Amino acid sequence: MMQEAARRQLPVRLLPFTDELLSSWINRHADFYAVPPLVMLRHCLPEAHSLRAADLHLSDDQEIRLAKVFAIEPAVVRRMTFTNVAQSSRRLIAVRPQQSCPNCSVRRTEPEPTFRSHLVGWRLTCPACGDLFRDTDGRELPSPFRQYRDAAIRGEQLLDDEAERGIATWTSPSEIARLLLMRRIPRPIPRESDLWRFRVLGAIIPDLDGIVAAEQENLPTPASPILRLHMRPALLAGIAIVERAGPEMLRMLRRHMMGDNRVQFTDTTERMIAQAQRPRPSQQLQLI
Repeated sequence: MMQEAARRQLPVRLLPFTDELLSSWINRHADFYAVPPLVMLRHCLPEAHSLRAADLHLSDDQEIRLAKVFAIEPAVVRRMTFTNVAQSSRRLIAVRPQQSCPNCSVRRTEPEPTFRSHLVGWRLTCPACGDLFRDTDGRELPSPFRQYRDAAIRGEQLLDDEAERGIATWTSPSEIARLLLMRRIPRPIPRESDLWRFRVLGAIIPDLDGIVAAEQENLPTPASPILRLHMRPALLAGIAIVERAGPEMLRMLRRHMMGDNRVQFTDTTERMIAQAQRPRPSQQLQLI
């Protein structure tokens, strides 16, 4: 009975907006039919646990079943999810919207749609129009790292290429992001109460330490490397600088670490460097 219902097309279907998130699209249908969003999703996928899980991954079979109910192409359903995003980039996907584009906001519908790009922590600019994002509350906080804009835009592109297209250069930009947010010990060693504010990133972006102290901005951990929008250019620029400098910069940065952090940093960087030095399949064919 439930499986039969899940195959039944809806009498009214709402077209998705460009870049709309799957859960947002489901939510708009739920609002139209006056049912809870999870009930709407389970009408199509009885086994679904949450809208968040559907946003992050759908199997081919689930995409086909959703597409049948909504009379839409499976490829369109897939584009509304993060299914194709590289696993290494998943830490940069937020649970709730982090930013919005004032030019591309859709105010004619209720509820207002949520776009995929509003959740990703690797972007500064809107992928649709190229303008700078704003915080979700509408505030336009000036970034204290505007002098790093060009490098930050390159860092954004590196992360976007890896996440959305599986393209990397000599190593993973998202792995660089995690390394740059690890704790470091500056010289001279500061008071213990001040150690919270020093990250490896500050060894590349000298302005960072003072700005973090002035704003009392406790940066996120490597496990969830999503910075607030006005602080994000520092991390993106740091990624671009390390990527351009190459493996030796990673080796240079470990001198800023101590104890277990240094061991972990060294192990991770040496693994990344070793992988970067392995011949790729195309290079191996040229050697034969």
